[in-house]
Amino acid sequence: MVKIKYILYTLILFIIVIFNVKAKSPTGIYLDNGVQTVKQDLMTIEERNEVEKEILNMFGVPKKPRKSPKNLEGSAPQFLFDVYRSIQQDGSLNRKTRSVSDIGLYDDRTVQDSDVILTLYLSTHSPISNVRHEHGKRILFELNDIPTEETHIVTSAEIHLYQSGNFSDGKIFAVTLYQVLIKDNGEKALRFVDTQNTTSDYSGWLRFNVTGALISWTHYLYPNRGLYVSVHSFDKEDHEIKPEDVGMVTWADKHQLSEAKKPFMVVYLKAINGGNIVGGLSFQKQYRRHRRKTFESSYNSNPFQNFADGFQSKSCQIQTLYVSFRDLEWQDWIIAPDGYGAFYCTGECNFPLNAHMNATNHAIVQTLVHLMSPLQVPKPCCAPTKMAQQAVLFFLEDNNVILKKYKNMIVKSCGCH
Repeated sequence: MVKIKYILYTLILFIIVIFNVKAKSPTGIYLDNGVQTVKQDLMTIEERNEVEKEILNMFGVPKKPRKSPKNLEGSAPQFLFDVYRSIQQDGSLNRKTRSVSDIGLYDDRTVQDSDVILTLYLSTHSPISNVRHEHGKRILFELNDIPTEETHIVTSAEIHLYQSGNFSDGKIFAVTLYQVLIKDNGEKALRFVDTQNTTSDYSGWLRFNVTGALISWTHYLYPNRGLYVSVHSFDKEDHEIKPEDVGMVTWADKHQLSEAKKPFMVVYLKAINGGNIVGGLSFQKQYRRHRRKTFESSYNSNPFQNFADGFQSKSCQIQTLYVSFRDLEWQDWIIAPDGYGAFYCTGECNFPLNAHMNATNHAIVQTLVHLMSPLQVPKPCCAPTKMAQQAVLFFLEDNNVILKKYKNMIVKSCGCH
């Protein structure tokens, strides 16, 4: 409940600071003015920077990613963008697997249970030369962008490799991934990870489960030596062939392949604290000071006067609060959405509490006691009764892409508490 209140305080403070009539700066905040929803532009540069800092902190981004051309045509952003759209359109996921614009397959249950989905491209330091007598390819993914174990746990990990079938003989092959280990004597060893069967005429994505290998690197701190991609023909099981001979796209083909066919890793994570965001305290302190001054200046000790005013003032209801990432000029690193409707609750909880106020039984009792002892018991407050999550898709450094689900970000309904 404390974490939910912090998020609400942060959103409410948007409303508080915009009424400061100092030097104007775009806020990206839209509010109801009683007639229509309008953009609010009365925020100082300092306030805007503070708001930006708090939102980035809430997003779990230490600093805004540096501005640079972002490639939305790459395989990783396409994959996660389609996952994002499916979340937004479906609301709930109910199919075991689905095809995602020819970028690959994913498991609905895994997506639904994840708070963070991260995609990683091959490392720029990935080994591209073969070890002697080997025909396979070694690939390496940098793991620096994976959240720490203190905040998230890895639930699943996959590698997506593209095969461009250019043969018509239809021969069957086994594509196998091995974890590369180094023995104490310095010799290389291979540990089986996963295998997929394919044919020489197949064009599309192959998906490999690499959860065990990733956990060994991130949890057990095994040295990350990368993975080895091996291809064997079924008619000659002992004969290893080069992955590119069956159209497998590997790091060695980086100069020829299109961005839409680049290999990538998908990491699914679960937040240890359930996905709630814990940020700084500066906005909470500012809100408390403002709330105290507002209470002291507007408090009316006559409960019957409050009751009479209730017919003229608005009762507890939901109001528009829209945050535009595009107006904040974040479109260079946030892929989707352009903004989101946060909404907020406002209005009086005066006696009598009608059905449309969604009042709890406790609020009804509190209202009656407030009528008798207004100095000792305050009126109930208008607060959210139902909230929803908001997914945000954005770039990290090195064009890695991350999809985060932020719980309790959208007010769906309000009531008296």
